[in-house]
Amino acid sequence: MGKLPASTGWLWIKQGFGLFRQQPGGLTSLAMLYAMLNLVLSIVPFIGQLAAIVLIPAFSVAFMQACADVEQGKRVLPALLLSGFRKPAFPKLLAVGLLYVSAAALAIGLASLASDGMLVKLLTGKIAHDSPEARDANLGSALLLIMAIGLPAAMAFCFAAPLIYFQNMGVGKSIFFSFFGVLRAFKTFVVFAISQFGLMLLLSQIVGLIFGRSPTLFVMVMQIVLVLFSVLFHCAFYASYRQLFGSPVAPKEAQQSAPEDAP
Repeated sequence: MGKLPASTGWLWIKQGFGLFRQQPGGLTSLAMLYAMLNLVLSIVPFIGQLAAIVLIPAFSVAFMQACADVEQGKRVLPALLLSGFRKPAFPKLLAVGLLYVSAAALAIGLASLASDGMLVKLLTGKIAHDSPEARDANLGSALLLIMAIGLPAAMAFCFAAPLIYFQNMGVGKSIFFSFFGVLRAFKTFVVFAISQFGLMLLLSQIVGLIFGRSPTLFVMVMQIVLVLFSVLFHCAFYASYRQLFGSPVAPKEAQQSAPEDAP
């Protein structure tokens, strides 16, 4: 595949919206179910919140499979949310989730050292962002350090889960192909990310103008907008995966589990 023009990033968003329009109800229901499961996990102190992050790769492939089903004219069903929890993919998806948490912990840990622990205190709410301690801390270097670690990590983990799920790659191989896949289309992903951010900012401004006078109503509407936006993001992400790595094929495990014709 040759280098993609930067404008392809916007094309992915348009293609994602086209997918969403085919089955908005099914895709939105899947996202709402995922949000409810995350809410249940968050009730468990620390362990539940950590589990929600570790399981992101396993849950993310559900939306990829849902988009593939939409493309093939199949109905999106709630059971798809458990797609990533089947063998042989789940152990590898779990490993990706643990590596993701480890990379995040490393970035925050090193950045905390660079800021003499002030970053962690800010993140945990122990000090206010406008306090004298925060203003005197070396937070600029800490944030640059997070970016220096976080950007390559994001590139490496970006497509790792769908490559494991659809192409049965190992953890290391999926991370390798994900990193260089994003690197080859880096300008395209910059446009993709900026466009997503711009759309989210525009939507929040519109909601603020309409419902800003009622803080409670504003929060409720924004939660709905965030759910819808997450669905659109996954649809656009699927479009990017399809162009970079080809149309996904159902995992062999799913094919084998289908009832066979009698001889």
